[in-house]
Amino acid sequence: MRQILLDTETTGLNARSGDRIIEIGCVELLNRRLTGNNLHFYVNPERDSEEGALAVHGLTTEFLDNKPKFAEIATDLLDYVSGAEIIIHNAPFDLAFLNAELKRLDLPEFNAYAGKITDTLVQAKELHPGKRNSLNALCDRYGISNAHRTLHGALLDAELLAEVYLAMTRGQNSLTIDLAEPEQELSSAIAAELLPLADVICMCATTQELAEHDAILLSLDKQTGGDCVWTKAGAG
Repeated sequence: MRQILLDTETTGLNARSGDRIIEIGCVELLNRRLTGNNLHFYVNPERDSEEGALAVHGLTTEFLDNKPKFAEIATDLLDYVSGAEIIIHNAPFDLAFLNAELKRLDLPEFNAYAGKITDTLVQAKELHPGKRNSLNALCDRYGISNAHRTLHGALLDAELLAEVYLAMTRGQNSLTIDLAEPEQELSSAIAAELLPLADVICMCATTQELAEHDAILLSLDKQTGGDCVWTKAGAG
């Protein structure tokens, strides 16, 4: 199964008002393993970033000025994602921008090229209701280091999302990437689970402790008018 973790950076928050994509990062998983076959573009948005967005991603107009426009990278992007499950954190946001860019080129919406769209924010809210489920919060929750994430970057965020996704869907807290070797090392969390268990020590209650326990149950039974579930369970 081929999966693509995708993230974008943009000039602002609203695709409908003319904000544009400035960076796209994609990370490939094949059968839940990182392949290293990633895709990354900086994109000339043909406009300035809003001040708030610039503070988040740090990609200046001057830096992006000589980068390809979306029309120049669209074919490579769509060929790369074709047929794969696309995994995005807060998918409606990124899809709105991708669809706006594709509409400018008179191309079908992004969903038409993907085999499936999965939103990890929806998954996280189902797993952790009532808690913060931003990418940073999920990294903290699953023990994934994001200390190097001083600014948002599409490829970096896609790489972090890959680790978060694997942790959420398999219970793995970290992922060791070693593309030079045919097999990846087990994470420390998984390896620890495979170590032999220590002897289990069983300690039985003393006669005095059993008597005190029975006395407490008898007291509870009297207070509840004979409806103490623990007394009934013991009688059964």
